[in-house]
Amino acid sequence: MNQMSPPDLVSESLADGVLTLTLGGGKAHPLSLGMIAALHRSIHRAAEDTSVRVVVIHGPGPIFCAGHDLKEIARHREDGDKGRAYLEQLFNSCGAMMKAVTLCPKPTIAAVEGVATAGGLQLVAACDLSFASDASRYCLPGVNNGGFCTTPAVAVARVIGRKQVMEMALSGEMFDADWARGAGLINRSMLVEELLPFVNDFAARLATRHQPAIAAGKQTLYRQLEMPLELAYVHATSVMIDHFMDPERIEREPKR
Repeated sequence: MNQMSPPDLVSESLADGVLTLTLGGGKAHPLSLGMIAALHRSIHRAAEDTSVRVVVIHGPGPIFCAGHDLKEIARHREDGDKGRAYLEQLFNSCGAMMKAVTLCPKPTIAAVEGVATAGGLQLVAACDLSFASDASRYCLPGVNNGGFCTTPAVAVARVIGRKQVMEMALSGEMFDADWARGAGLINRSMLVEELLPFVNDFAARLATRHQPAIAAGKQTLYRQLEMPLELAYVHATSVMIDHFMDPERIEREPKR
């Protein structure tokens, strides 16, 4: 699966069951329509490829991902509808890609070296796990430009508390790795030179786990969070029983 999505937007590298998607296409790795489509294709292929067991999304350098391409948006202001049709395509495509990241049957991990802002932060939040450098920073800057980071907040609000996401969205300020870790936006932070070795080791160990249980368990965890407590236990219990009745699991169990 070693390839580059033209025009050099997302490179793919597969080793030991871990597919690393490296964002390219410029220093800021903006979420242009091309970048969104390339990421969505890669996630879709990963979901169906049995050789892929874990997906890592890595935005190298000082900017993990700077959100939507404001220059691309500005070009469409010359359209007859002031860019409305383009914006509908952009945000619908982005939402579909983000859902694919979250609902992918394979665990998804964000490796964040630098700044994740707006849609870039949405991408971090959409992943199951996020590991970052201690120099990483996070921002929902929409209010600074006369708007509001409404769609990025969908993903962010599902991983941090209401007060924290409101602080981010209403202030438009930059938040450091310590704040992000305390808020639950990232799992761990470390020196930038330690980040990729840690992520690669973590992902390789995760790739050795029983994949049917991982896929069903991940899907169930997200689904039950949206349910009332009683229904959540009913649903999770049914899936848990299926885990224990899996023939491969039974085969692995110690004999009496």
